[in-house]
Amino acid sequence: MMKRYLMMAALAVVLAGCGSNVKMDPPVEGSPTTGASAGAGAGATGQGTGESTVTQVQAGGPGADTQGPVGVGRVILFDFDSFTVKPEYQGLVDQHARFLQANKGRGVSLEGHTDERGSREYNLALGQKRAEAVRRALTLVGAGDAQIEAVSFGEEKPAAAGSSEDAYSQNRRVELRYR
Repeated sequence: MMKRYLMMAALAVVLAGCGSNVKMDPPVEGSPTTGASAGAGAGATGQGTGESTVTQVQAGGPGADTQGPVGVGRVILFDFDSFTVKPEYQGLVDQHARFLQANKGRGVSLEGHTDERGSREYNLALGQKRAEAVRRALTLVGAGDAQIEAVSFGEEKPAAAGSSEDAYSQNRRVELRYR
């Protein structure tokens, strides 16, 4: 019996060592908790600020794009060292969420990326937090959590080469890839 307790204690120590102090619950601007929108349909009415204009998305049926919503961007950019989804991307998030709601059999991979600044480990964690922030934004609008996979590539797949601020800003992103 004592051997069993020692094994359980050792397992607990190992698992505790695998833990992370990285908080994975970022604030999502435009979410009900920040007060900018009050539910799944709020994005279509302008998020209460009159800034957003969301167009109807053709989802399902003969004219639907088998790779996701037609004419909708698939890249969300982030500020330096941030994983907060900016309000300017709420319309894009709304359209992808509606597409996923209408196509329950479809799934999307959210690929988190960073610029080259920071360590490899830090950038992998930041890329994951960015992908999780977009996942949370999609599910707040009504997309099914089981349809979404969040992964991080960190700095490994830059969209733009170079060490300029322009290149950095293009590399701080989440790309939506339908499967």
